[in-house]
Amino acid sequence: MLKLKKKDTVIVIAGRDKGKKGEIKEVMPSESKVVVMGINIVSKHKKTTKDKPGGIHKIEAPLHISNVQLVCPKCGKPARVKATFVGGEKMRACKKCGEAII
Repeated sequence: MLKLKKKDTVIVIAGRDKGKKGEIKEVMPSESKVVVMGINIVSKHKKTTKDKPGGIHKIEAPLHISNVQLVCPKCGKPARVKATFVGGEKMRACKKCGEAII
């Protein structure tokens, strides 16, 4: 079960961009990777095609989910996630403060 979803705010806990915060742009559950806006920018060499010009383009590369951690909206700190039941519905919650994460 992936505990991260699109539009969640995460912090990078390992690698070149350690300590940076960003919003998840795309989740790839089969590969256990996420793409975070403005994080892990790499240079990609592209050939010229009929529609697009070639050159060196900057793109956001995927990060492994083990290198990011969800930021709790209430306490604003990186927190582990637990599953809780609120009104018969399964929700994610912060392990530090217990606040439900929507």
